[in-house]
Amino acid sequence: MEKGKGLARKWAVEFAENTSSSSYSGVPDPIGFNRSIQDLDDANGGRQKKDAEAAWKSQKAWEVAQAPLKNLFMMGFMMWMAGSTVHLFSIGITFSALWQPISALQGVGKVFEPYKDSRVDILAPKLLFIALNLVGLALGVWKLNTLGLLPTHASDWVSSLPPAQGSMLGWTKGLVVNALGA
Repeated sequence: MEKGKGLARKWAVEFAENTSSSSYSGVPDPIGFNRSIQDLDDANGGRQKKDAEAAWKSQKAWEVAQAPLKNLFMMGFMMWMAGSTVHLFSIGITFSALWQPISALQGVGKVFEPYKDSRVDILAPKLLFIALNLVGLALGVWKLNTLGLLPTHASDWVSSLPPAQGSMLGWTKGLVVNALGA
């Protein structure tokens, strides 16, 4: 005879049965046990789980909002290492310093989409994220100015000024006359 077949199992428990009835197989509930209290505990457990999930989402939103700060320090160090002369490496670093904040600012909604919840306020993390990316953008513009690639001096705009008429001509004429000894 095969093992387990044909023999009645005394202590076997069938887990597929419905156990939500007040008593299982005729055994009454113990004294002091109340199923309605257990149901309340389950409801409180569900609420606590939702509160824990909201706290986790809020914490992760703040972590994402502070991520550009790490990027600022890295980018600042790379800009310092690139120096203040115009060459391929410094221009590439500066372009990267400008491009990263711009692309991050364009995707703010997508970045914080996983943390959107009715119980989680993501406005403050979004504002911090935007502010840190604007600081990164300002760092890139400062590096452009340091490299001399921003037109900030009057001499940068000389080509757009009209040529001087008359007064310069008379002054140069006087120099030629004085040089000839007349």
